[in-house]
Order: sequence, then C-alpha cells, then structure tokens
Amino acid sequence: MPAYFDNRIELHEHAGQLCVYAGPQLIGQTDTALRLAERGYADRFYLPWSAIESHCLQRSDKQTYCPYKGDTRYYHVVIDDVSYDNAAWVYPQPRSEMAAIAGRIAFDHPQVTLEIAPRQ
Repeated sequence: MPAYFDNRIELHEHAGQLCVYAGPQLIGQTDTALRLAERGYADRFYLPWSAIESHCLQRSDKQTYCPYKGDTRYYHVVIDDVSYDNAAWVYPQPRSEMAAIAGRIAFDHPQVTLEIAPRQ
C-alpha cells in the first residue's frame, strides 16, 4: 500500500494488533489498522468502523475540514455515564488521495488509549 500525498502525508498498513481502550474498557481491536503519518502531527491509526463497539459512539455536532483529507465528523466515546467528548473522528468521503481512510475511525483523547502490538 503505502500512499503519499503532497509530501506531507504517508499512509501505511499497520503490521500488528491494535486495541482501543476508553478508560479501562476495551472498545475495539483490529489487525487491519492504517497508520497515517502527517508532517507536524503525531501518527494516527485508522481502524475499520466494524472493529469498534459502535454502541460506545455518540455523534457529536463538531465537524472540521482538512485541506489534505477533507471533511470530518466527530464522535463522543460514551462508557456508562462517562463521555469522552470528541474523542474520535471519521472522514466519510475523504479526498481521493486519502480514499483508504474512508469510513475508518481514529481516536485522540487523554483517556482513550491505543495498545499497539507487532504482528506475531
């Protein structure tokens, strides 16, 4: 795969298992994540929507636009009575150069953590 866009973004298949935790609770896992490396930002992992316990996701009103990836929608991660606001996002229809992340979900919140293991 690797995909490159404007010498700014690199997209690669992640060779390993990735688990997502909201607080102590496992909310998703996959061995088909994509790693997006964008100059000036921490790497992000994009997981298939089906890898996440979708009942933990609540659509947010927040939306943003990235000139390199397109329009994005945000989601709160809700576990019991705890909401991790705008902790996840999806590019439903990204720019054609980033089509591989369409419908995949990424996370960024201090209480939502990723456990990354190499493929065995």
